[in-house]
Amino acid sequence: MRKRLVAPWENGVTDTPFYRNGSQPMAPVTSLASTVDQRIADALSAALPEAGPADPLLRRSDRADFQANGMLALAKKLKGNPRELAAKVVQALSAGDLVKEVEVSGPGFLNITVTDRAITETLAARAADDRLGVPRAADPGTTVIDYAQPNVAKEMHVGHLRSAVIGAAMVEILEFTGENVIRRHHIGDWGTQFGMLIQYLTEHPHELDHSGAETVSGEEAMSNLGRLYKAARTVFDADEEFKARARDRVVALQAGDTETLAQWQRFVDESKIYFHSVFDKLDMEIRDEDVVGESGYNDMLEETCRILEETGVAVRSDGALCVFFDDVKGPDGNPTPLIVKKSNGGYGYAATDLSAIRDRVGNLKANTLLYVVDARQSLHFKMVFETARRAGWLNEDVKAVQLAFGTVLGKDGKPFKTREGETVRLVDLLDEAVERAAAVVREKAKDLTEDEIVERGTQVGIGAVKYADLSTSAARDYKFDLDQMVSLHGDTSVYIQYAYARTRSIFGKAGDRSPVARPELELAPAERALGLHLDQFGEVLNEAASSYEPHKLTAYLYQLASLFTTFYSECPVVKPAPPREVAENRLFLCDLTARTLHQGMTLLGIRTPERL
Repeated sequence: MRKRLVAPWENGVTDTPFYRNGSQPMAPVTSLASTVDQRIADALSAALPEAGPADPLLRRSDRADFQANGMLALAKKLKGNPRELAAKVVQALSAGDLVKEVEVSGPGFLNITVTDRAITETLAARAADDRLGVPRAADPGTTVIDYAQPNVAKEMHVGHLRSAVIGAAMVEILEFTGENVIRRHHIGDWGTQFGMLIQYLTEHPHELDHSGAETVSGEEAMSNLGRLYKAARTVFDADEEFKARARDRVVALQAGDTETLAQWQRFVDESKIYFHSVFDKLDMEIRDEDVVGESGYNDMLEETCRILEETGVAVRSDGALCVFFDDVKGPDGNPTPLIVKKSNGGYGYAATDLSAIRDRVGNLKANTLLYVVDARQSLHFKMVFETARRAGWLNEDVKAVQLAFGTVLGKDGKPFKTREGETVRLVDLLDEAVERAAAVVREKAKDLTEDEIVERGTQVGIGAVKYADLSTSAARDYKFDLDQMVSLHGDTSVYIQYAYARTRSIFGKAGDRSPVARPELELAPAERALGLHLDQFGEVLNEAASSYEPHKLTAYLYQLASLFTTFYSECPVVKPAPPREVAENRLFLCDLTARTLHQGMTLLGIRTPERL
């Protein structure tokens, strides 16, 4: 099982003043943006009381620290000149510890520069909190996240990567921001193919036997399953009598026959050994209690169909139970229905998905259902969600959202395949990433043992795969390029990991100097830029959580690493040694940068090695 990612202080690393400095949970820290926004709003009310409550429309700006654009809307409302109104607001906005300078520009924009003291004091408040001042949701809900959905008795391929990586990141981000999250792995563990597999195993009972070792590797488990599947398929295609027995076995499975279910369970158990080995390699925790496959809803299927038919949501069409939609039509222009129950009495995928919604809303009390599934399934889920709304299972208080993701492509821009045109095995892809990363670490390593190189190579390689996936907007396709992924240059996890390791190196050379915030000091431009960006961490997390877009967090972390690199080159911390107070304040910025990088990467499921 994957262990939870931890910070150095949680492992008892206390030989440097790098972390904590007595920090503990405290009240959320108000960001500079929120403080400035409120100050501008107060000035608006004082200068223009006739306008009533007004939104300053504050945003961050490259012309100053912040820009307020609300004067234009107010000028229309008050039938005044926006620059003249802006000048009145400037007069009402007293300078002090927060605002250093306000300038009117353009048609009436307010360009606001905050004081260095305000930046340092705000960052000091963040540093005093274990959560870096990030607030938890005031009124959290319960979200069920459906992600990482492999199929029993089938090998995981590159197509399984995105759901697992994106879903795991959303779990961590939502939990950190205060949401109650329930994980669900809707594995494919039911269907007619099991008749063939179970019948073959019944006639060849030793096909899933292990080699005798106490622990079975995922590779051996998948080898057993793959060998059995090929053998069963060969017999099924060639032997009509076996094919008939296999079909009878499907009936027995669906009827709950004890012997058949026991054999089915062997396939599930063997597959879980394999699943866990792959997810362990991905450095992800998958708990058995969160694995609720298609079979988990079997007892609900008939009732789901009955409710849909009795309420008129579903109707009979050519013997099948269907739901129709005005805006969903086939190539011939006729409506294309969602088939809940087939004419032969079998249940469609929709029946299982709708039963899962009933369970998650009725039993788990979720008010948000988040499905991390391929964009190619968007029409199916659109129809399922609309059916659930018509049935009353989804409403204004309970929503379902598909976090649709695009396809992993090769360097040529085509679907990622092996040279032989086969689907790429996920374990092979991960192994190659680790191998490439280890080569990079070995080339750059200083004083690392071979064991440390292997460990860092694993952390860098797996992190590179995850980051490449997460740094792309989920809905977009992306090209899988390992050479770029493990590069120390550009928007990669390795670049961020290297920035983090550099902060650790600085503290190793700091001697008796400790990180101390010094609000009285004037900040250099690189210090200001770094400090202002550090203050945005909570805002970015809340945006990523509310929009289900983890790429917003990766973009923030890359920019943070870039700003730290500039700070490192322009603002000496150790050599040449600056005055003690300046060194302490710069160590403070290094400390907060490291903690923010570590926390952000942890939420993405990526390790931050302390040496590279």
